[in-house]
Amino acid sequence: MNRRQLFSATLGAVSALYLPFDGNSVVAKEQFPIRQGDIKRVPKKFRRRVVHIATEEPPGTIIVDTRQRYLYLILSGGKAMRYGIGVGRQGFSWSGSAVVKRKAKWPRWTPPAEMVERDPLAAEWAGGMPGGPRNPLGARALYLFQGNRDTLYRIHGTYQPQSIGKAVSSGCIRLINADVADLYQRVRIGARVIVVQSGSLKAREIRQKRRNLFDWLRNDD
Repeated sequence: MNRRQLFSATLGAVSALYLPFDGNSVVAKEQFPIRQGDIKRVPKKFRRRVVHIATEEPPGTIIVDTRQRYLYLILSGGKAMRYGIGVGRQGFSWSGSAVVKRKAKWPRWTPPAEMVERDPLAAEWAGGMPGGPRNPLGARALYLFQGNRDTLYRIHGTYQPQSIGKAVSSGCIRLINADVADLYQRVRIGARVIVVQSGSLKAREIRQKRRNLFDWLRNDD
């Protein structure tokens, strides 16, 4: 195999792990408008950007750091797309790895039984709330599975940009709708998702506990 063939084979293998991005298709043919201006209501340090990252995980992997409130989509060349997130109680209650087995645009939301019991507004939608601008799952949702079991954890959008960077009362991992639409466009079904809670751990402890899932994150803030 000559150098050109080797380069083409390598490029093909990498591109199969995550989707090329077409920014126009994010806003084209939307069922409901996505407010791009929401990014201005997010603190600067939580706005979407490309950062350097040192990790052994392949391109296309998602790493969620719930304590630091960041989601990283691993790209090639030692870089990642970093998104600011809000983390709900469900998001803080779980760490580990899963796989994206379903993606949905403007997903339907069905409140859990315990929420229906305590919240009259949730009870109104016990049978499911259609997707739309006021739906708690926002513009997109990625559904996380372990094997064939739905973990019930979601990476999803929100119409509350002020909640990014914060711990919130409900939900899993939320991004503003413009960011979750961007992430949705880039992520393939089958992508691996790693959720870590690193806030109280040193980098070395993280490496030991997560079996070298990542060495350290270097942000150029």
